[in-house]
Amino acid sequence: MRVLIVNTSERTGGAAVAANRLMEALNNNGVKAKMLVRDKETNELTVAALPPSWRQTWNFLWERFVIWLHLHLRREHLFEIDIANSGTDITQLPEFREADVIHLHWVNQGMLSLRGIRRILESGKPVVWTMHDIWPATAICHYVRDCNRFHTQCDACPLLPGGSLATTVWRKKQQMLSGQHVTYVACSQWLADEARQSALLHDQTVVSIPNAIDTRLFCPQDQRKARAACGLPAEGRIILFVSQRVTDPRKGVRYLVEAIRLLAERHPDVASQTAIAILGGHAEEVASQLALPVYPLGYVSAPQRIVQVYNAADIFVLPSLEDNLPNTVMEAMACGVPCVGFRVGGIPEMIGHRVTGYVAEPRDAADLTAGIVYALDEQQAPALRKACLQKVAHSYSQQSVAKRYREVYEEAARVSQHRRQEEP
Repeated sequence: MRVLIVNTSERTGGAAVAANRLMEALNNNGVKAKMLVRDKETNELTVAALPPSWRQTWNFLWERFVIWLHLHLRREHLFEIDIANSGTDITQLPEFREADVIHLHWVNQGMLSLRGIRRILESGKPVVWTMHDIWPATAICHYVRDCNRFHTQCDACPLLPGGSLATTVWRKKQQMLSGQHVTYVACSQWLADEARQSALLHDQTVVSIPNAIDTRLFCPQDQRKARAACGLPAEGRIILFVSQRVTDPRKGVRYLVEAIRLLAERHPDVASQTAIAILGGHAEEVASQLALPVYPLGYVSAPQRIVQVYNAADIFVLPSLEDNLPNTVMEAMACGVPCVGFRVGGIPEMIGHRVTGYVAEPRDAADLTAGIVYALDEQQAPALRKACLQKVAHSYSQQSVAKRYREVYEEAARVSQHRRQEEP
């Protein structure tokens, strides 16, 4: 079986990381997988790039320009919306022709247009689409927040003045899917449940399979050596916060700031022995707001270095306000690091409350503080670390995830063949 994984980027972003890990897991477990990307960043032979063309830049700029016009020339929400009005037709590429299964991932920002996706569906090849956010099930947004218009039809979109563009894109997505079959894979049960409520996907297949992780790379290391390599203090306890862009409001850093303030105020004995490490862009902008010593580590892309950072920490805190199945939580747990987060999205599926960490009530900084104190308790640490490693081995290992995807591919192929046989 030959699978073509299609993603906008090769390495940048959570979806790219997950797609790469899936490709590796499939190739290690009997499925021949290859990636097709717009933004190729390495010399990996298993990753192909779109043919060089000025149109790729044009596709990106034209989509942003149209959105900008509908935003009445404002930048707010400019990159929270995708309308897929332009993209590359990949059906004529040799990588597409050679594939038995087409596996879409995050294909936004000018990678594929809705018309291009329709051509993929009309090719007759089985199509699987992994959802890294809710965009495939809505008109234009990647995170719905408290909006449920997609249950019936996206209109009066809160991200747009007037919202007529959302209705137009919704109808185009309906036309794109009309008479076609797609197997949608959500990375969390939470996202799968959300997707099943979408009127767009009411007659499509939606299943849930988590992302995979390489436990040979992400694994426990000596903490003292890891701290020395990262320039972190050898003594005391370290709380880790990770985000590609630390200041992203969706990642909830303001609640981390408040929780640390409460920690210093209510638990001075714990606070006096604790520091914070921040991994990600714009870390310096947050450092001055925290009531404990802070070590901004900046943005890091080298996997080995990222593993060292996780292993240097005692706990990992991710106070996201909306998230699917964060790679960062999985990475931390694979290194035996207990996690603390809010009860939102797929996070409670990953963090077992008082088993592998602590799940706080959403937007409750005081409960987040309670979770930090709980996870930092040295008496709890050995049991939490052991449970983290067991959870990852059972749910997120390459073998486990590859097996489930192979079953999805085989079923999608059977459905595709059956539909072809029924055609007049």
